Amino acid sequence: MMPSVRRWWWALAPVLVWACAGGDGGSQGAGGRAAGAEAGGRGISAGRALEFVTAQVAFGPRVPGTEGHVAAGQWLDSILRARADTVIVQAFEHRTVEGRTLRLRNFFARFRPEDPTRVLFLSHWDTRPISDQARDASARRLPVPGANDGASGTAVLLALAELFDTVPPPIGVDLLLVDGEDYGDFGAERDVFLGSRHFVAHRPAGYRPLYGVLLDMVGDRELDLYIEGYSQQYAPEIVRRVWDLADRIGYGNVFHRSVRHTVKDDHVPLNEAKIQTINIIDFDYPYWHTPDDTPDKVSGESLRAVGDVLAALVYRGG
Repeated sequence: MMPSVRRWWWALAPVLVWACAGGDGGSQGAGGRAAGAEAGGRGISAGRALEFVTAQVAFGPRVPGTEGHVAAGQWLDSILRARADTVIVQAFEHRTVEGRTLRLRNFFARFRPEDPTRVLFLSHWDTRPISDQARDASARRLPVPGANDGASGTAVLLALAELFDTVPPPIGVDLLLVDGEDYGDFGAERDVFLGSRHFVAHRPAGYRPLYGVLLDMVGDRELDLYIEGYSQQYAPEIVRRVWDLADRIGYGNVFHRSVRHTVKDDHVPLNEAKIQTINIIDFDYPYWHTPDDTPDKVSGESLRAVGDVLAALVYRGG
């Protein structure tokens, strides 16, 4: 993702620490007033979502062209096939401006695929090959672990897949994991947003969900979700629907009703294709595009807050 206007927050002397997923999903993070009860008890597990984050990071960086990327993709495919009614794998190749061929995969998991009333939730599952925002210049050629940037949104969608398998949704739901979001040059918009652009060009004939919701960097231990600028521009009514519901089920302290950042991300190609899509993102994350984007920076409670809101959207009929 790329901000139209950047603001910089940096931690002092960040340390690379690998955290194991605890049963409580972490002691810090977003909170709500019995949100699961407000949503009829249909929410995701904080601990389970955090396990999905650590499992992804354990593959190593999920950079296209690496063993970790291939193995993580196989793992995602197996999880989705065990839960969803239908899984479509969009395998494609992309030739970069430097002449390298990337082999990429989108995973499109569908619940109630025959239902014309449906919603789309998506995230990117790849990670960035360089840590271009690292304070230490010597670390900038290191790949990004992607615990929050990549794994967090994907973890929420995997937890939702388990929920929808256990408690079938009343409407159609599509979970889209896109590849190749984070590979190239965001400033020039080259070799980025590859999976979302491919999906738009090769989506099912007549595909028109009610709306889409992109999740990106939603696991920060100090989660603050402000309205993203393109989301407000393209889909203000969807923003209002999601933020109103978040407030009603107890997450008004996390979903803030003002615009802070305008971020070019995977939702922009979808909106350009007339699929109204918003971006739920906490861009005030000091470890963005650094080697310190590791699981210890992620809270299961933050993941649950976002997952509970999406679950409530679905079980209330979209």
